[in-house]
Amino acid sequence: MDYQATLEWMFAQLPMYQRQGASAYKIDLSNTINLVSYLNNPENHFRSVHVAGTNGKGSTSHMLASVLQESGYKVGLYTSPHLKDFRERIRVDGEVISKEYVVDFVSEHRSFFEINQLSFFEMTVGLAFQYFAESSVDIAIIEVGLGGRLDSTNIIKPEVSVITNIGLDHTQFLGNTLEDIAREKAGIIKHNIPVVVGRTTVETKKVFLEKALENKSDIYFASDYDDISFSTDLKGRYQQENMKTVLQTVLILKEKGWSFSDKSLELGLANVVKNTSLLGRWQILGENPKVICDTAHNEDGLVCVMKQLSDERYEGLHVVLGVVNDKDLQSILPLFPINATYYFAKPEIGRGLKAEILQKEGLQFGLKGSCYNSVLLAYKAALEEANTEDLIYVGGSTFVVAEII
Repeated sequence: MDYQATLEWMFAQLPMYQRQGASAYKIDLSNTINLVSYLNNPENHFRSVHVAGTNGKGSTSHMLASVLQESGYKVGLYTSPHLKDFRERIRVDGEVISKEYVVDFVSEHRSFFEINQLSFFEMTVGLAFQYFAESSVDIAIIEVGLGGRLDSTNIIKPEVSVITNIGLDHTQFLGNTLEDIAREKAGIIKHNIPVVVGRTTVETKKVFLEKALENKSDIYFASDYDDISFSTDLKGRYQQENMKTVLQTVLILKEKGWSFSDKSLELGLANVVKNTSLLGRWQILGENPKVICDTAHNEDGLVCVMKQLSDERYEGLHVVLGVVNDKDLQSILPLFPINATYYFAKPEIGRGLKAEILQKEGLQFGLKGSCYNSVLLAYKAALEEANTEDLIYVGGSTFVVAEII
Protein backbone atom coordinates (compact mmCIF):
# COMPACT_ATOMS: atom_id res chain seq x y z
CA MET A 1 0.00 0.00 0.00
CA ASP A 2 1.12 3.57 -0.63
CA TYR A 3 0.66 6.29 2.00
CA GLN A 4 -2.88 7.24 1.00
CA ALA A 5 -4.01 3.61 0.86
CA THR A 6 -2.41 3.02 4.25
CA LEU A 7 -4.34 5.91 5.77
CA GLU A 8 -7.58 4.75 4.22
CA TRP A 9 -7.03 1.28 5.66
CA MET A 10 -6.25 2.73 9.10
CA PHE A 11 -9.35 4.92 9.12
CA ALA A 12 -11.58 2.15 7.76
CA GLN A 13 -10.32 -0.78 9.82
CA LEU A 14 -9.32 0.66 13.15
CA PRO A 15 -11.70 2.34 15.60
CA MET A 16 -10.84 6.03 15.93
CA TYR A 17 -12.43 8.08 18.69
CA GLN A 18 -12.28 11.37 16.78
CA ARG A 19 -14.38 9.86 13.99
CA GLN A 20 -16.48 7.20 15.70
CA GLY A 21 -16.90 8.42 19.26
CA ALA A 22 -17.68 6.12 22.17
CA SER A 23 -17.25 2.83 20.28
CA ALA A 24 -13.51 3.51 19.93
CA TYR A 25 -12.90 4.23 23.62
CA LYS A 26 -11.14 1.42 25.48
CA ILE A 27 -11.53 0.87 29.21
CA ASP A 28 -8.07 -0.47 30.02
CA LEU A 29 -4.45 -0.35 28.89
CA SER A 30 -4.03 -4.05 28.11
CA ASN A 31 -3.97 -3.57 24.34
CA THR A 32 -1.30 -0.87 24.57
CA ILE A 33 0.78 -2.91 27.00
CA ASN A 34 0.59 -5.90 24.63
CA LEU A 35 1.53 -3.71 21.68
CA VAL A 36 4.63 -2.11 23.22
CA SER A 37 5.73 -5.51 24.52
CA TYR A 38 5.43 -6.84 20.96
CA LEU A 39 7.49 -3.83 19.77
CA ASN A 40 10.17 -4.53 22.44
CA ASN A 41 9.11 -1.61 24.65
CA PRO A 42 10.30 1.39 22.65
CA GLU A 43 8.98 3.71 25.39
CA ASN A 44 11.92 2.66 27.56
CA HIS A 45 14.44 4.08 25.08
CA PHE A 46 13.71 7.78 25.47
CA ARG A 47 12.86 10.16 28.28
CA SER A 48 9.61 12.06 28.25
CA VAL A 49 7.20 14.64 29.63
CA HIS A 50 3.55 13.58 29.88
CA VAL A 51 0.93 16.30 29.35
CA ALA A 52 -2.79 15.98 30.20
CA GLY A 53 -5.61 18.47 30.68
CA THR A 54 -9.01 19.49 29.35
CA ASN A 55 -7.66 22.44 27.38
CA GLY A 56 -4.20 23.78 26.66
CA LYS A 57 -2.38 20.47 26.60
CA GLY A 58 -1.60 20.76 22.90
CA SER A 59 -0.27 24.32 23.16
CA THR A 60 1.67 23.44 26.31
CA SER A 61 3.20 20.42 24.58
CA HIS A 62 4.25 22.48 21.56
CA MET A 63 5.73 25.21 23.80
CA LEU A 64 7.75 22.66 25.76
CA ALA A 65 9.00 21.04 22.56
CA SER A 66 10.04 24.42 21.14
CA VAL A 67 11.92 25.41 24.29
CA LEU A 68 13.74 22.06 24.40
CA GLN A 69 14.63 22.35 20.72
CA GLU A 70 16.09 25.81 21.27
CA SER A 71 18.07 24.34 24.18
CA GLY A 72 19.83 21.98 21.79
CA TYR A 73 17.94 18.76 22.46
CA LYS A 74 16.54 16.35 19.89
CA VAL A 75 12.85 16.42 20.69
CA GLY A 76 9.97 14.12 19.84
CA LEU A 77 6.45 15.54 19.94
CA TYR A 78 3.30 13.43 19.99
CA THR A 79 -0.06 15.24 19.85
CA SER A 80 -3.62 14.62 18.67
CA PRO A 81 -5.81 15.07 16.76
CA HIS A 82 -4.23 16.23 13.52
CA LEU A 83 -5.67 19.09 11.48
CA LYS A 84 -4.62 18.37 7.90
CA ASP A 85 -2.35 15.33 7.79
CA PHE A 86 -2.09 12.35 10.12
CA ARG A 87 1.69 12.85 10.27
CA GLU A 88 1.24 16.08 12.26
CA ARG A 89 0.75 13.86 15.30
CA ILE A 90 4.35 12.62 15.30
CA ARG A 91 7.29 15.00 14.94
CA VAL A 92 11.00 15.08 15.68
CA ASP A 93 12.46 18.58 15.98
CA GLY A 94 9.37 19.94 14.29
CA GLU A 95 9.57 17.67 11.24
CA VAL A 96 6.68 15.29 10.69
CA ILE A 97 7.25 11.55 10.44
CA SER A 98 7.88 10.41 6.87
CA LYS A 99 5.17 8.80 4.77
CA GLU A 100 7.51 5.88 4.17
CA TYR A 101 7.90 5.20 7.88
CA VAL A 102 4.12 5.19 8.41
CA VAL A 103 3.59 2.84 5.44
CA ASP A 104 6.37 0.47 6.49
CA PHE A 105 5.24 0.35 10.13
CA VAL A 106 1.62 -0.44 9.26
CA SER A 107 2.64 -2.96 6.61
CA GLU A 108 4.99 -4.78 8.97
CA HIS A 109 2.55 -4.97 11.89
CA ARG A 110 -0.83 -5.01 10.16
CA SER A 111 -1.64 -8.60 11.06
CA PHE A 112 -0.93 -7.90 14.74
CA PHE A 113 -3.27 -4.89 14.67
CA GLU A 114 -6.04 -6.91 13.06
CA ILE A 115 -5.68 -9.97 15.29
CA ASN A 116 -5.67 -7.87 18.46
CA GLN A 117 -8.32 -5.39 17.25
CA LEU A 118 -6.27 -2.39 18.23
CA SER A 119 -7.86 1.03 18.20
CA PHE A 120 -6.57 3.75 15.90
CA PHE A 121 -5.13 5.57 18.90
CA GLU A 122 -3.39 2.52 20.36
CA MET A 123 -1.72 1.77 17.07
CA THR A 124 -0.67 5.39 16.60
CA VAL A 125 0.88 5.50 20.06
CA GLY A 126 2.92 2.41 19.20
CA LEU A 127 4.00 4.04 15.94
CA ALA A 128 5.08 7.23 17.73
CA PHE A 129 7.02 5.45 20.46
CA GLN A 130 8.80 3.23 17.95
CA TYR A 131 9.69 6.26 15.81
CA PHE A 132 11.03 8.24 18.75
CA ALA A 133 13.12 5.31 19.93
CA GLU A 134 14.59 4.70 16.47
CA SER A 135 15.20 8.44 16.01
CA SER A 136 17.20 8.48 19.28
CA VAL A 137 15.41 11.53 20.62
CA ASP A 138 16.73 13.00 23.86
CA ILE A 139 13.22 13.57 25.14
CA ALA A 140 9.66 13.31 23.85
CA ILE A 141 6.69 15.45 24.80
CA ILE A 142 3.71 13.10 24.93
CA GLU A 143 0.22 14.62 24.92
CA VAL A 144 -2.60 12.56 26.40
CA GLY A 145 -5.38 11.82 23.94
CA LEU A 146 -8.40 11.51 26.22
CA GLY A 147 -8.54 11.58 30.01
CA GLY A 148 -5.35 10.25 31.53
CA ARG A 149 -5.69 7.17 33.69
CA LEU A 150 -6.84 4.90 30.83
CA ASP A 151 -5.24 6.78 27.95
CA SER A 152 -2.95 4.70 25.73
CA THR A 153 -0.05 7.06 26.41
CA ASN A 154 -0.20 6.28 30.14
CA ILE A 155 2.43 3.56 30.02
CA ILE A 156 5.42 5.91 30.07
CA LYS A 157 7.50 6.87 33.09
CA PRO A 158 8.14 10.55 32.44
CA GLU A 159 10.59 13.03 33.90
CA VAL A 160 7.60 15.10 34.97
CA SER A 161 3.82 14.87 34.58
CA VAL A 162 1.86 17.98 33.59
CA ILE A 163 -1.88 18.64 33.99
CA THR A 164 -2.93 21.94 32.43
CA ASN A 165 -6.49 22.39 33.74
CA ILE A 166 -9.83 20.68 34.26
CA GLY A 167 -13.11 21.47 32.53
CA LEU A 168 -16.31 19.63 31.68
CA ASP A 169 -15.62 17.77 28.46
CA HIS A 170 -16.00 14.13 27.35
CA THR A 171 -18.24 13.65 30.38
CA GLN A 172 -19.65 10.42 28.91
CA PHE A 173 -16.23 8.86 29.55
CA LEU A 174 -14.61 10.88 32.32
CA GLY A 175 -17.45 11.80 34.68
CA ASN A 176 -19.94 14.59 35.19
CA THR A 177 -18.14 16.65 37.83
CA LEU A 178 -14.83 18.50 37.92
CA GLU A 179 -13.67 16.16 40.70
CA ASP A 180 -14.45 13.06 38.63
CA ILE A 181 -12.61 14.42 35.61
CA ALA A 182 -9.68 15.55 37.78
CA ARG A 183 -9.33 12.00 39.10
CA GLU A 184 -9.10 10.65 35.56
CA LYS A 185 -6.50 13.26 34.57
CA ALA A 186 -4.62 12.66 37.85
CA GLY A 187 -4.19 9.08 36.71
CA ILE A 188 -0.99 10.17 34.94
CA ILE A 189 0.61 11.02 38.30
CA LYS A 190 3.13 8.26 39.01
CA HIS A 191 5.13 7.14 42.02
CA ASN A 192 7.87 9.58 42.99
CA ILE A 193 7.59 11.55 39.73
CA PRO A 194 6.93 15.30 40.12
CA VAL A 195 3.75 16.78 38.73
CA VAL A 196 3.02 20.33 37.57
CA VAL A 197 -0.59 21.50 37.62
CA GLY A 198 -1.87 24.56 35.77
CA ARG A 199 -5.19 26.17 36.65
CA THR A 200 -7.10 24.60 39.54
CA THR A 201 -10.32 25.03 41.46
CA VAL A 202 -10.90 24.21 45.12
CA GLU A 203 -12.39 20.86 44.09
CA THR A 204 -9.69 19.85 41.62
CA LYS A 205 -6.74 21.01 43.71
CA LYS A 206 -7.84 18.69 46.50
CA VAL A 207 -7.90 15.74 44.09
CA PHE A 208 -4.41 16.50 42.79
CA LEU A 209 -2.95 16.95 46.26
CA GLU A 210 -4.41 13.63 47.40
CA LYS A 211 -3.13 11.78 44.33
CA ALA A 212 0.34 13.30 44.65
CA LEU A 213 0.50 12.37 48.33
CA GLU A 214 -0.63 8.82 47.54
CA ASN A 215 2.18 8.51 44.97
CA LYS A 216 4.83 10.34 47.04
CA SER A 217 5.10 12.79 44.16
CA ASP A 218 6.19 16.39 44.59
CA ILE A 219 3.47 18.69 43.26
CA TYR A 220 3.90 22.20 41.88
CA PHE A 221 1.24 24.70 40.85
CA ALA A 222 1.79 27.03 37.90
CA SER A 223 -0.07 29.76 39.78
CA ASP A 224 2.87 29.85 42.20
CA TYR A 225 5.41 30.54 39.44
CA ASP A 226 6.92 33.99 39.97
CA ASP A 227 10.23 33.80 38.11
CA ILE A 228 11.15 35.50 34.83
CA SER A 229 8.43 35.71 32.17
CA PHE A 230 8.61 35.86 28.39
CA SER A 231 6.48 36.67 25.35
CA THR A 232 5.21 34.10 22.86
CA ASP A 233 4.15 34.06 19.22
CA LEU A 234 0.94 32.31 20.26
CA LYS A 235 -1.58 35.16 20.44
CA GLY A 236 -4.49 33.69 22.37
CA ARG A 237 -4.70 35.22 25.83
CA TYR A 238 -5.15 31.76 27.28
CA GLN A 239 -1.54 31.06 26.24
CA GLN A 240 -0.28 33.16 29.16
CA GLU A 241 -1.68 30.52 31.50
CA ASN A 242 -0.13 27.74 29.44
CA MET A 243 3.21 29.54 29.41
CA LYS A 244 3.33 29.66 33.21
CA THR A 245 2.71 25.92 33.25
CA VAL A 246 5.58 25.46 30.78
CA LEU A 247 7.96 27.65 32.77
CA GLN A 248 7.14 25.83 36.01
CA THR A 249 7.80 22.54 34.20
CA VAL A 250 11.13 23.87 32.94
CA LEU A 251 12.17 24.63 36.54
CA ILE A 252 11.52 20.98 37.46
CA LEU A 253 13.43 19.73 34.42
CA LYS A 254 16.35 21.96 35.43
CA GLU A 255 16.39 20.32 38.84
CA LYS A 256 16.62 16.97 37.06
CA GLY A 257 19.70 18.07 35.12
CA TRP A 258 18.22 19.36 31.89
CA SER A 259 19.94 22.51 30.65
CA PHE A 260 18.08 25.69 29.73
CA SER A 261 19.28 29.26 29.33
CA ASP A 262 17.12 32.37 29.49
CA LYS A 263 17.93 32.86 25.80
CA SER A 264 16.70 29.38 24.86
CA LEU A 265 13.51 30.02 26.83
CA GLU A 266 13.02 33.36 25.10
CA LEU A 267 13.62 31.91 21.62
CA GLY A 268 11.61 28.77 22.30
CA LEU A 269 8.52 30.65 23.42
CA ALA A 270 8.85 33.29 20.70
CA ASN A 271 9.09 30.72 17.91
CA VAL A 272 6.58 28.00 18.78
CA VAL A 273 4.85 28.10 15.40
CA LYS A 274 8.14 28.19 13.50
CA ASN A 275 9.67 25.34 15.51
CA THR A 276 6.65 23.03 15.84
CA SER A 277 4.11 24.22 13.22
CA LEU A 278 1.30 24.58 15.77
CA LEU A 279 -1.92 25.58 14.02
CA GLY A 280 -5.41 26.70 14.92
CA ARG A 281 -4.84 28.54 18.22
CA TRP A 282 -6.16 32.09 17.81
CA GLN A 283 -4.64 31.94 14.36
CA ILE A 284 -5.09 34.99 12.14
CA LEU A 285 -5.72 33.80 8.60
CA GLY A 286 -6.28 37.11 6.90
CA GLU A 287 -6.85 40.86 7.14
CA ASN A 288 -9.46 43.16 5.57
CA PRO A 289 -11.60 41.39 6.62
CA LYS A 290 -9.73 40.01 9.59
CA VAL A 291 -10.16 36.23 9.87
CA ILE A 292 -9.48 34.40 13.13
CA CYS A 293 -9.83 30.68 13.78
CA ASP A 294 -9.52 28.75 17.02
CA THR A 295 -9.98 25.09 17.91
CA ALA A 296 -11.69 25.82 21.26
CA HIS A 297 -14.66 23.45 21.43
CA ASN A 298 -15.86 23.17 25.04
CA GLU A 299 -17.17 25.56 27.67
CA ASP A 300 -13.84 25.98 29.45
CA GLY A 301 -11.99 26.85 26.26
CA LEU A 302 -14.71 28.92 24.63
CA VAL A 303 -15.14 31.20 27.66
CA CYS A 304 -11.57 32.45 27.15
CA VAL A 305 -11.79 32.69 23.38
CA MET A 306 -15.16 34.49 23.31
CA LYS A 307 -13.86 37.03 25.84
CA GLN A 308 -10.93 37.81 23.57
CA LEU A 309 -13.23 37.96 20.57
CA SER A 310 -15.46 40.47 22.37
CA ASP A 311 -12.50 42.83 22.70
CA GLU A 312 -11.83 42.87 18.96
CA ARG A 313 -12.90 45.94 17.00
CA TYR A 314 -14.97 45.51 13.83
CA GLU A 315 -18.03 46.79 11.99
CA GLY A 316 -19.75 43.43 11.60
CA LEU A 317 -19.07 39.97 13.00
CA HIS A 318 -19.44 36.76 10.98
CA VAL A 319 -19.16 33.37 12.68
CA VAL A 320 -18.59 30.13 10.78
CA LEU A 321 -19.72 27.51 13.27
CA GLY A 322 -19.81 23.73 13.38
CA VAL A 323 -19.63 21.14 16.18
CA VAL A 324 -19.55 17.39 16.72
CA ASN A 325 -22.68 15.61 17.85
CA ASP A 326 -21.64 14.83 21.43
CA LYS A 327 -21.18 18.43 22.51
CA ASP A 328 -23.36 19.91 25.24
CA LEU A 329 -24.92 22.69 23.19
CA GLN A 330 -26.73 24.09 26.22
CA SER A 331 -23.39 24.98 27.78
CA ILE A 332 -21.49 26.28 24.75
CA LEU A 333 -24.03 28.08 22.54
CA PRO A 334 -24.86 30.76 25.16
CA LEU A 335 -21.18 31.78 25.05
CA PHE A 336 -21.36 32.94 21.44
CA PRO A 337 -22.29 36.57 20.66
CA ILE A 338 -25.79 37.29 19.38
CA ASN A 339 -24.67 40.40 17.47
CA ALA A 340 -23.25 38.30 14.63
CA THR A 341 -24.27 36.61 11.40
CA TYR A 342 -23.89 32.84 11.63
CA TYR A 343 -22.89 30.36 8.94
CA PHE A 344 -23.80 26.91 10.26
CA ALA A 345 -22.07 23.88 8.78
CA LYS A 346 -21.42 20.22 9.56
CA PRO A 347 -17.78 19.15 9.91
CA GLU A 348 -16.91 16.52 7.30
CA ILE A 349 -16.76 13.57 9.70
CA GLY A 350 -19.34 11.04 10.81
CA ARG A 351 -19.65 12.64 14.24
CA GLY A 352 -20.38 16.06 12.78
CA LEU A 353 -23.68 17.59 13.89
CA LYS A 354 -26.04 18.44 11.04
CA ALA A 355 -26.06 22.14 10.26
CA GLU A 356 -29.88 22.27 10.45
CA ILE A 357 -29.83 20.92 14.02
CA LEU A 358 -27.15 23.39 15.05
CA GLN A 359 -29.10 26.25 13.45
CA LYS A 360 -32.27 25.25 15.31
CA GLU A 361 -30.44 24.96 18.64
CA GLY A 362 -28.63 28.24 18.01
CA LEU A 363 -31.91 30.09 17.54
CA GLN A 364 -32.83 29.29 21.14
CA PHE A 365 -29.90 31.48 22.18
CA GLY A 366 -30.39 34.25 19.63
CA LEU A 367 -27.83 32.97 17.13
CA LYS A 368 -29.20 33.65 13.66
CA GLY A 369 -27.87 32.61 10.30
CA SER A 370 -28.01 30.20 7.39
CA CYS A 371 -27.02 26.58 6.82
CA TYR A 372 -24.41 25.44 4.33
CA ASN A 373 -23.57 22.07 2.84
CA SER A 374 -19.95 22.24 3.96
CA VAL A 375 -17.61 24.24 6.16
CA LEU A 376 -15.78 25.47 3.08
CA LEU A 377 -18.99 26.79 1.50
CA ALA A 378 -19.90 28.49 4.78
CA TYR A 379 -16.46 30.09 4.95
CA LYS A 380 -16.64 31.26 1.34
CA ALA A 381 -20.06 32.79 2.00
CA ALA A 382 -18.70 34.65 5.02
CA LEU A 383 -15.79 35.99 2.97
CA GLU A 384 -18.19 37.17 0.26
CA GLU A 385 -20.56 38.90 2.68
CA ALA A 386 -17.99 40.54 4.95
CA ASN A 387 -16.62 43.98 4.17
CA THR A 388 -13.03 45.00 4.83
CA GLU A 389 -13.82 46.35 8.30
CA ASP A 390 -15.62 43.20 9.43
CA LEU A 391 -14.30 40.20 11.35
CA ILE A 392 -14.80 36.51 10.58
CA TYR A 393 -14.41 33.92 13.33
CA VAL A 394 -14.21 30.23 12.45
CA GLY A 395 -14.56 27.61 15.17
CA GLY A 396 -16.65 25.33 17.35
CA SER A 397 -14.60 22.24 16.55
CA THR A 398 -11.07 21.22 15.68
CA PHE A 399 -12.53 19.64 12.56
CA VAL A 400 -14.12 22.90 11.42
CA VAL A 401 -10.79 24.70 11.68
CA ALA A 402 -9.02 21.85 9.87
CA GLU A 403 -11.22 22.32 6.82
CA ILE A 404 -10.32 25.96 6.23
CA ILE A 405 -6.66 26.18 7.25
